[in-house]
Amino acid sequence: MRRLTSLVAAGVIVTLAGAGTATSAQAQTVTQKEQAQQAQQVAAPPRGKAAATANPLYKTGRLASSNCSPGDLPRGSTVAYKSFLTRVTNCLNRSWASQFRKAGLKFSKPRLRIITRKVRTPCGSWGAGADGVYCSTDRTMYMLITKTQLRAPFALGITRLMAHEYGHHVQEISGIWNYWTVARSQTGNSGRLLLSRRSELQAECFSSVFMSSVKDTLPINPAEWDRVVDWFHDNGHKAWRQNDHGKGPTQAFWMKRGYASGSPGACNTWSVSPRYVS
Repeated sequence: MRRLTSLVAAGVIVTLAGAGTATSAQAQTVTQKEQAQQAQQVAAPPRGKAAATANPLYKTGRLASSNCSPGDLPRGSTVAYKSFLTRVTNCLNRSWASQFRKAGLKFSKPRLRIITRKVRTPCGSWGAGADGVYCSTDRTMYMLITKTQLRAPFALGITRLMAHEYGHHVQEISGIWNYWTVARSQTGNSGRLLLSRRSELQAECFSSVFMSSVKDTLPINPAEWDRVVDWFHDNGHKAWRQNDHGKGPTQAFWMKRGYASGSPGACNTWSVSPRYVS
């Protein structure tokens, strides 16, 4: 349980095969045609309220499996910890890139910056209680390695945290955060807190969707996952001074929903009544 407390808080190669040999001019023509076809299939992120309430990602079905197996996470090794974070990020990239292709949306990877002390990001000062931060300004996940985590690394908790911060990147590049940014500038403090909860709870749901997709390859012990969800039910809200992440039972609700469904479509926190994002 102490380990959980520290983790509450982020070119195309064309091969031409067959009889004969294509000239360089022919190869260039084929490449240009394929690139044009790909461009037609990829749409710009939607804008306005529909970007949040009716995003194309919601219709893509279960999140693609990345066959993620980041390996062991031994105690006391910063090198091993960094390697683990990098491999998990690669897994997230593979799964969400596939999902964006299904949605017909343009995908781009986030940057990963691994730090050993809290830093100021382009988005502002480091949030109290956070072990990971996603900044939309530079599209970077900042992941903090603490001495506590090095002494007792918790692979399941670390992966969940990374998948949560990555969920914010999904919101950013899918157009969801574009609506959030505009909407929060047009409301008061209570309205901004409600919008923040919708955003944070969706990121947590996206995280659980990913965790469901890797439950066999990570692997995830079902009893251990249940303990994580129960911990968030009882403690998930305690790290935040304001109710901007949702109450503990609300966090647990969206974690269960995302994990059971395995689909981004289960994570539409923007269309539900405020009582479901309390």
